[in-house]
Amino acid sequence: MSWIVVVPFALWAVVRLSGFEPDWPWVPLVAYTPYAVCAAGLGLVLACALRRWAAGTVALVSVLAMVPAVLPRALTDGNPDAKGPELRVLAANLMVGQAATDQLMALVTRLKPDVLTLQELTPDSMRRLEEAGLRRTLAHAVTRPLPGVGGSAVYARHPLKDGGLIKLGSFGQARAWLTHPDGARIEIVSVHPCAPKRTGRQPCWQGGLDALPRAGGDALRVLAGDFNATLDHLPMRDLLDSGYRDAADVMGLGFRATWPQGSPWTHSPGVTIDHVLADSRMAVLGFEVAALARTDHRPVFARLRLP
Repeated sequence: MSWIVVVPFALWAVVRLSGFEPDWPWVPLVAYTPYAVCAAGLGLVLACALRRWAAGTVALVSVLAMVPAVLPRALTDGNPDAKGPELRVLAANLMVGQAATDQLMALVTRLKPDVLTLQELTPDSMRRLEEAGLRRTLAHAVTRPLPGVGGSAVYARHPLKDGGLIKLGSFGQARAWLTHPDGARIEIVSVHPCAPKRTGRQPCWQGGLDALPRAGGDALRVLAGDFNATLDHLPMRDLLDSGYRDAADVMGLGFRATWPQGSPWTHSPGVTIDHVLADSRMAVLGFEVAALARTDHRPVFARLRLP
């Protein structure tokens, strides 16, 4: 009995820490690594209770191997000595344009973002938002509305220049260059790669993440939206290694689930797949996971400070 509980999570630890990412179903499954750590801990308790010391040793090694990969998400990090202006970033997946327009506008009013990135923006949802006054609040925009899940946009208080569209399959990711009043130029990407929810989707999913701009160089960059990936996915770890920091992770809120919204009794366990990644030269001042009706994602909001 103890081996039945222990072995799956020992294998999980080996694959998660190997630097190799198999295809489906591992790609969606690895998002649940924090739950796997807890399950491995329960396996350790069971093995010890049954005095199965060999199984207990394997379970202990599995726990000790995975904890350093996930525990830092609950711990706050320091910040660089950034002294520039604040940049407030809000990202929301509209679930094929169905999200409640009034509630999103209320979030914009309450949080006062300088930048809003939208995913799954349809022509109809863009019309509703702009009729509700979005362009009066965020006057500048690079919009790529599309029927279905592929629409994307960046709205901002400050001037934007279209940076082109990253498009793989039916998923689009709008890019824009923001010119801040202090003279800084920041590339903003509304992130939304393919969802790896079925076999055969990994190349599109990984391609969408690999196409995102790496950090570094003279330019500052912020990537915000629905990454369809957690910090346990290899492409996300590669992005972070290039010079980004995850705002939730920096604030010790890296376990705050963003998908799916709804009762845990009627949905799968929550995972963190919506992110704000900021250039590591920026300070992270705050982070919040909000609520928005009629979408399965929770919006994410970060307060950043430019260097």
